[in-house]
Amino acid sequence: MKVLVFHIGSDRYGLRLGAIARVAPVAGLKQLPLAPAFVAGLLDLHGAPVPVIDLSQLAGAPAGQLWFDTRIILIDYPHGGALRQLGLLAEHVLGVETVADNALAGSGVAGAPFLGRVAGGEQGMLQLVEPDGLLTPEVRALLFAEPEPAL
Repeated sequence: MKVLVFHIGSDRYGLRLGAIARVAPVAGLKQLPLAPAFVAGLLDLHGAPVPVIDLSQLAGAPAGQLWFDTRIILIDYPHGGALRQLGLLAEHVLGVETVADNALAGSGVAGAPFLGRVAGGEQGMLQLVEPDGLLTPEVRALLFAEPEPAL
């Protein structure tokens, strides 16, 4: 399988290419008051607000720095029977690598449902990020709140 490789701290992670809608450069984000610390803010994507989460903070590492190779990875996230755009702020996006399915081991990390199986290789260990486990139901409700109908 092909994965987009990036770093959280000094560790390598990958996201399946099939989960990615597009990759965008970092842009200014509108902050969301009262949101969890790992919510980086809202991205204005052609006039539509897209919530962005900081993968570093979600993983318990310090907030990601903005580097030349920091990107916002946009995925189609299932919510309420539809697909919604969700941005993932990722440091040091390195590019695409091929990971053999039989090279993946383990079943993830207890307490971190977004972290999947791990593969070793010439470049070092790489752990998969599983989009379905990124957000709790409470955070999904906060980020994808439906607007009140107009009277």
